[in-house]
Amino acid sequence: MKLVFAGTPEVAVPALDALIASERHEVAAVVTRPDAPAGRGRRLVASPVAQRAEEAGIEVLKPAKPRDEDFLARLREIGPDCCPVVAYGALLPRVALDVPAHGWVNLHFSLLPAWRGAAPVQHAVIAGDEMTGAATFLIEEGLDSGPVYGVVTERIRPSDTSGDLLTRLAFAGAGLLSATMDGIEDGSLKAVPQPADGVSHAPKITVEDARVDFLAPALRVDRVVRGCTPAPGAWTVFRGERLKLVSVRPVPDRTDLAPGQLAATKNAVHVGTGSHAVELLWVRPQGKKPMAAADWARGVRIAPGELLGAPGAV
Repeated sequence: MKLVFAGTPEVAVPALDALIASERHEVAAVVTRPDAPAGRGRRLVASPVAQRAEEAGIEVLKPAKPRDEDFLARLREIGPDCCPVVAYGALLPRVALDVPAHGWVNLHFSLLPAWRGAAPVQHAVIAGDEMTGAATFLIEEGLDSGPVYGVVTERIRPSDTSGDLLTRLAFAGAGLLSATMDGIEDGSLKAVPQPADGVSHAPKITVEDARVDFLAPALRVDRVVRGCTPAPGAWTVFRGERLKLVSVRPVPDRTDLAPGQLAATKNAVHVGTGSHAVELLWVRPQGKKPMAAADWARGVRIAPGELLGAPGAV
């Protein structure tokens, strides 16, 4: 089939690579978000998908909006049979959805209908799910509600961050998307409607969502930190400034600390929660690089009874 691939971030690149490598399909063009400011100089940088497509000599389309007439005209001119999508980052209007004969097929990083929305992997980790996966489905105008072609499953490991899990799903999902294109082409795959039960939603995780509440149990604190890593980054407040929590570890046998109360030794930093303590492993003070929590604690000289996330802090 002739394909036009739509995607933007690094997580979409494995799927693009898999389709480029396919002997059964031709990636005629790539659709991605416009160049965006990046780095300290805030210069415009092409998306990871755009960079990979340019390396492969594939035409790159960067519409400001996918309803732009120039983009739609070029899409019709290319005449794709199907448009596979991975994390494109913009809503597709009906006028675009109707162009390819086999529609637009999205690779979504959850077992639909669970975790429909922008941040399925983060929500799965924060919720404490034991299993997740990826699904390919035919895009409709609803939010991730279209009929499903296929799924792969992936166990969520106790130490997984959302970044760890998303990396594994990106590669597993790349194979699924390629196989889905094969099945659509030869007619062996038919999309199956999603069940009405089991629907959950995964909106974008905001910076405020990533603030750690030490009144919550240690298990919840650990999940929030892992689920918000690498983005947007879990955080709390120490002496009026934000402190990012890069990684923590529950300490079930320590229950003597009040929620948010810090206790530091030469080699470890513990903080109380609503159940038992967690150990801070790596932190990132405001304006600095990540560092071992024990090194941070020695530098700030934690006072007895001092708290993280003190009321009234910024």
